[in-house]
Amino acid sequence: MAVVVDPSSSAEETPERHWLDRIGIPRALAWGFLGLLIFMIGDGVESGYLSPYLRDEGMSGERVALLFSVYGATASVAAWFSGALSDLWGPRRVMLLGLGIWVAFQVVFLVFAVPTVNFWLLMLSYGLRGFGYPLFAYGFLIWVTAVTPKRRLGSAVGWFWFAFTGGLPTLGSLVASFAVPWIGAYATLWLSLALVTAGGLIALLLVREPTGRNRLAPAGERPVATLIGSLSIIWRNPKIGTGAVVRAINTAPQFGFLVFLPVFFTDTLGFSLSEWLQLLSAMFATNIFFNLIFGVVGDRVGWQRTVAWFGGVGCAVTTLLLYYGTVAAGDHYALAMVLVSLFGATLAGYVPLSALMPSLDPAHKGQAMSALNLGAGASTFIGPALVGLFLGPLGVQGMMWIFAMLYLASAVMALFLKLPDPVAPGAAGYPSGPGPVARAGARNETDDSPEA
Repeated sequence: MAVVVDPSSSAEETPERHWLDRIGIPRALAWGFLGLLIFMIGDGVESGYLSPYLRDEGMSGERVALLFSVYGATASVAAWFSGALSDLWGPRRVMLLGLGIWVAFQVVFLVFAVPTVNFWLLMLSYGLRGFGYPLFAYGFLIWVTAVTPKRRLGSAVGWFWFAFTGGLPTLGSLVASFAVPWIGAYATLWLSLALVTAGGLIALLLVREPTGRNRLAPAGERPVATLIGSLSIIWRNPKIGTGAVVRAINTAPQFGFLVFLPVFFTDTLGFSLSEWLQLLSAMFATNIFFNLIFGVVGDRVGWQRTVAWFGGVGCAVTTLLLYYGTVAAGDHYALAMVLVSLFGATLAGYVPLSALMPSLDPAHKGQAMSALNLGAGASTFIGPALVGLFLGPLGVQGMMWIFAMLYLASAVMALFLKLPDPVAPGAAGYPSGPGPVARAGARNETDDSPEA
């Protein structure tokens, strides 16, 4: 992906006077952040209860896991395509495509698949709907990176993840916790469609910034070369490939949890569905605020170390605490709230990957971002797939150990993600000024630095 931000642009030099610009939200894209939040709330409504709902409708646990895995596979492909298609068509058109896919296949899912509980129709409609949210959300992320001045890019990306995780699954699960008892599980799925539609229209109709309406790749660049380059960087630069794997491990357990933890918390531990949904909301409400905290921590102690220790090791510990603590205490709501919040906090330890990945290959930052998106999308497939394979023979305890070991493996891999040596300003592939990312990267380059 060839997102180019001209370092000499007027946006880079103009003083930021509006309060939105000062807090890191590009004013021209402000409605987009609101639209993204509402869209992701709608997308996240089902996240905490769709699995037990389908189980109650007669689907086996293995089939539910397979359904979620297919959804994750399509989401993974869409996450990769979001960058390359934004280069070729412009981010706004990619977002429009994502919204259209989501709405169309959600209607098929609700009108034909769910009432009949036809497994193959469920697979087709829900699986194809998986293309929708990554195209919309990550298309907007590309738009943000294309127009935000470098000195504010880290903050703007932070606000993107604030809106993304604020909706999926935090506020989405909270909405479901009140809507399901009030209007029922099936009607709540229609509510999610309304929210997604509203959020998508807000972003697409109210954001007038012109850059996102045009292709971002240089004129004459061939579509096939753009698509291949956004994938081949994974093996051209092994560190980028490793970083993509770390990103996939980051949220794979999260999506795996959504398959079996609802049943574990309600049927085994004795929580009500509303209590489980509130716990899920608390997990990711904590994650939202620690996203900002670990962004600052990463700049001070090092992106690499933050990902390895707070992210990888931290998540391994809190994953096991989440299982053994709740098993020991049963349906103790306050303790469960503490344990899920600890996991949500350590999950944010991976946030510096968003700064680390583009800095691993400064001459191909856009392609590195595509690899990051590919890892994020792959996690939606890997987590449910592992549950489908191992939940039956190993049970919940075995799954928690598998996820904890994956987190430890990601910590080891993160230790190899050392940044390249600094290159003088003006060199090929580098901006004319160091910018905040370069300055942060310089603080993260050496192991013997007190801030590395």
